[in-house]
Amino acid sequence: MGIKSYRPRTAGLRHRTGLDYEELTTAKPHKALLVRLPKSGGRNNKGHLSIRNRGGGFRKMYRIVDFRRDKLDIPGVVETIEYDPNRSSFISLVKYQDGERRYILAPQDLRAGQTILSSDKVVDILPGNATLLRHIPLGTIIHNVEIMKNKGGQIVRTAGAGAQILAKEGDYAQLRLPSSEIRKVHLDCRATIGQVGNLDHQNISIGKAGRSRWMGWKPHVRGTAMNPVDHPHGGGEGRSKGGRHPVSPEGIPTKGYKTRRNKRTRVFIVRRRSK
Repeated sequence: MGIKSYRPRTAGLRHRTGLDYEELTTAKPHKALLVRLPKSGGRNNKGHLSIRNRGGGFRKMYRIVDFRRDKLDIPGVVETIEYDPNRSSFISLVKYQDGERRYILAPQDLRAGQTILSSDKVVDILPGNATLLRHIPLGTIIHNVEIMKNKGGQIVRTAGAGAQILAKEGDYAQLRLPSSEIRKVHLDCRATIGQVGNLDHQNISIGKAGRSRWMGWKPHVRGTAMNPVDHPHGGGEGRSKGGRHPVSPEGIPTKGYKTRRNKRTRVFIVRRRSK
């Protein structure tokens, strides 16, 4: 996968870069695995604004991705490598021997025509295979890792992400996450071998504000440019912070303020990413 640039015929194309999508094998998704994706506009189930600067964006369908990888002991053949507008990584369409098709996250170096397997037993350490953490050797790079057994992968799913198994002690394995945090995960949790593909995603330059609007991101306005009724930093003569330290529109400190309140999972963190 490479990065392509554009001739500066317009100001928006001058600094814009994109992927050349050489790895993709098809442009048409599998219709049976598509569902409508209603837009929230940044609102929660009560209609209150919970995420600012969201709205608009190009209409897109959601691809149902198999994060659980619970199609056990049935080999599958990778049919396609496809683009997914709902995530930064690519997805692969897998056809199993019983005829069922499922989407999975496409790891690095996975090609169409390869055979993958998901099992709770020992499997070959090849990209795309999924098994329990207790059967994966130390030092292996994994992704799509479960936190709770049979709930499906919840962490290490973005483009280029990969966690490494550092140690196994008792019923838990110690993983180094992409954030450099070291965390304990139960050995009966399932993970997929390999690093998530599309490593060049982080090298893309948006190039113009309109491209962010296509993806559903509206302009972000600084608090100091607002009025006092709209933001704690608003108002004042000249540029001022309103006589207080930086805060969010709700008044929560934004620099150095600890927002983590989950004491229940604190015992599973061996080393925080901030240490």
